Amino acid sequence: MKCHIPVQQLKPLSFCVAVAIQIPFAVQGADSIESAEDSLEVIQVKSLRQSYRGNVKAKDLPQAIATISNETLEITGITGLTDSLELVSGVTRQNDFGGLWDMFAIRGFAGDENLPSAYLINGFSAGRGFSGNRDTSNVAFIEVLKGPTSALYGRGEPGGTVNITTKKPEFEESGYVSFTAGSFAQFRTEGDYTNSLSDKLAFRVNGAFEDSESYRDTVDKRKTVITPSFLYQLSDDTLLSYELEYLKQEADMDRGVVFVEDKPFSYSNFYGEPADGPVEIDAIGHQFELQHDFSNNWAFNAGLSVRTSTFEGSVSEPRWYDADNNYVVRQRRYREFDAEDYSGRFEFSGSAELFGLSHNLLIGGDLYEYELDRLILRYRHSGAEGDGADAFAIDYDNPTYTDVLPEMGPNTDDLEEQSGQGVYFQDQIDLTDTVKVMFGIRFDHFEQDITNRRTDTKTSISKSYSNPRLGLVYELSDEARIYSSYSEGARPNSGVNAEGLGHEPEESKSWEVGLKWELNDLGFQGSTAIFTTEKNNILASSPAGDGTTEAIGEAQSQGVELDMSYSITPDLQLSLSYAYVDAENAKEITLWDYYVIEEGARLGNVPEHSGSLMLRQFAEFGNYTGNGGVVIQYVGKQLGDFLEQDFDLPSYTLVNLFVNVDLTERLSLNLNINNLLDEEYYQNSYFEAWTMPGSPRAVKASVKYAF
Repeated sequence: MKCHIPVQQLKPLSFCVAVAIQIPFAVQGADSIESAEDSLEVIQVKSLRQSYRGNVKAKDLPQAIATISNETLEITGITGLTDSLELVSGVTRQNDFGGLWDMFAIRGFAGDENLPSAYLINGFSAGRGFSGNRDTSNVAFIEVLKGPTSALYGRGEPGGTVNITTKKPEFEESGYVSFTAGSFAQFRTEGDYTNSLSDKLAFRVNGAFEDSESYRDTVDKRKTVITPSFLYQLSDDTLLSYELEYLKQEADMDRGVVFVEDKPFSYSNFYGEPADGPVEIDAIGHQFELQHDFSNNWAFNAGLSVRTSTFEGSVSEPRWYDADNNYVVRQRRYREFDAEDYSGRFEFSGSAELFGLSHNLLIGGDLYEYELDRLILRYRHSGAEGDGADAFAIDYDNPTYTDVLPEMGPNTDDLEEQSGQGVYFQDQIDLTDTVKVMFGIRFDHFEQDITNRRTDTKTSISKSYSNPRLGLVYELSDEARIYSSYSEGARPNSGVNAEGLGHEPEESKSWEVGLKWELNDLGFQGSTAIFTTEKNNILASSPAGDGTTEAIGEAQSQGVELDMSYSITPDLQLSLSYAYVDAENAKEITLWDYYVIEEGARLGNVPEHSGSLMLRQFAEFGNYTGNGGVVIQYVGKQLGDFLEQDFDLPSYTLVNLFVNVDLTERLSLNLNINNLLDEEYYQNSYFEAWTMPGSPRAVKASVKYAF
């Protein structure tokens, strides 16, 4: 007997473990397992529960959840996290530190701009260190858990949380290898293989190697990712898993172009220095998970995560445009960041009857220890005037590079140590057959020590806080539910201000009302929500460039979003996302004595209107089967500089095509054409001197052999 379950059928709630007497079992996701042909074989189905979810089905949670499947990533040719999130409503691209890490905003909030965006891998935090650009080679599916979830997860933005679920080992042999070539000298090879080592132990190894140039002059990138994992069945009710992640990334830090009004649009001009060489990122992650299923639908799971990363390299960066001389004044910085992140968690979850009501309970705790060692050296011209050599300048229209680079002096040298412990409780109660109410609370204690080696000073913060969560779900029918929720959240802030003092945690309050539906007979499902969020103690980087930050007060975001899919015919599918997000500063503030940010000022890189549409047609071509379609992405006008408030990035629309053909039972071909209409656009900005133009038309083709 075998379990035939396509990867695209993976469901957000759990994986299914099918165990047959005297035959291998498989860890896969599905609503059903095919029947045993031999009546003597006994099949048991047990769920491998996701962290922070308990035993509540996704459709019964008082929040919207958007899921991106492995199949969607494959057909659209997406291999990076930030690119994939653009298919989800309310998620927008942010300034990504010169293309070296993933940075995104959900419902207008992006978190600390000096660190990668926070996200989870199998429920473990993965955004505190410097793990480069997240690759999708080991991704089973990606969930965007919308709205006020930080009351449960502890570290996350009030707009939502991204959770990546990785591919799991299977006991039946399978795998694939693929090769991709494309525009700008792109080459990528990717592979995946899983099998059993015994009737109780399975393994999986997948990864990718990518080497590419860029539409940007002299910019190159090389990345290697390897992810082996093991699954061991200790007993009929107990599973143990281990996963290793290794990443090595070498890439030129690219701040983009210097935007100058009335100058022609340029994709290519690079204002750094090739002689600086690439920034090198090395990251290793370990995850251990243990689950034991008790009787009466109760389960215990626990896990441990260890992540270490290093970030090292020298970079020449634009500062401003000198119109009198038509050159770009630059600075040069060397960065060496070393991060260590240890975290653990445990959970009990299950159902119980109390006072005649059904309770779906989740009780857990987590803790972490995080250490960030930062060293920054810098050369910066002291004033706005000076000849090109003193200013370390480069011609705007025709950049000419040099091997003579200025020496750098001390700028930042500190050690940040964080520790946190949290416990949480959640209960979703079935008041009636149609009404469910949720309440939960999380208690946290946070400690932070920052040692400034340059001044030989140390600052410390210790804070305890609690965050409640409330929700209500009303079942209109088996196919549709209305929900509402309220949550308070908090997230520790890293770094120090200009006085060398640490920051209070970010705090937020969020409200949401929404509708979810699953009309499976019509192939129509989706969710829509109205939301509002208030947040304070948001940080902004000092324009002095010394690594310090300042709390900019309060901000708020409100809006409407929609995610839906519809099978127009059995062979034609439509997916649609749309978001209206009004994100703005909520209180007038003055920063560094000369920046006045008015109440109602917009937040950076957050368009009011954005969305995507995907049409996919299945067809037969003679002896071949396949599918093809179009993805249209729209991003409205967005603010390019929060401090200045007078620099906007124009709206843009991208048209991307994809075609997938099965050449044989095992061999397939995938063709992608991105930005078909060759739209000229800017995809994000930090300020005018760091503005990233989007890619022109690009083509790539992949060949995949599956076995």
